[in-house]
Formats: sequence, C-alpha cells, structure tokens
Amino acid sequence: MNYKYKDIEKFMQFTSWTTKQKIDELLRIDCSLYAHLGTDSTKAEKEEVKKRSIEIYRTIKTLDKQLGDELLYSEDLKQ
Repeated sequence: MNYKYKDIEKFMQFTSWTTKQKIDELLRIDCSLYAHLGTDSTKAEKEEVKKRSIEIYRTIKTLDKQLGDELLYSEDLKQ
C-alpha cells in the first residue's frame, strides 16, 4: 500500500513494521512530494514541500539519529 504524508502518524504506530520499513516508507513519501512538484508549482507549494520534508527527516531522526541528522544537515546546506 502506498501511504501519503497524512498517514505518517498511522504507520509509525505499526508494531509489525521494522525501523527500516518505516524509514523506507518515509523516504518514499518524501520522494513522492518532490516528484509531484513541477515547473508550474508556486513558491508557496515548493515551500510547503520543503517544510514537510524537514518534518519527515525529523521523524526519521526519532528512528535513526545518525541518518536523521545527516538528512537535516544536507537540507541546511541547500539553504
């Protein structure tokens, strides 16, 4: 099943999923957010995707501190 950004809280509660499965799904959602941006996307839409991406990275940090820190650091470098 393909989960969306709004489903993150739901699948984070799954006890049957491993940490790797949760991180993989979070990264898939992050990729999907960026993939749906286009040349016609407004600045506000781009900023919203960036904000959600950072929230996803913070969620990943709760599962894997090192990976989350690296993702957040790389996001800071883009700015």
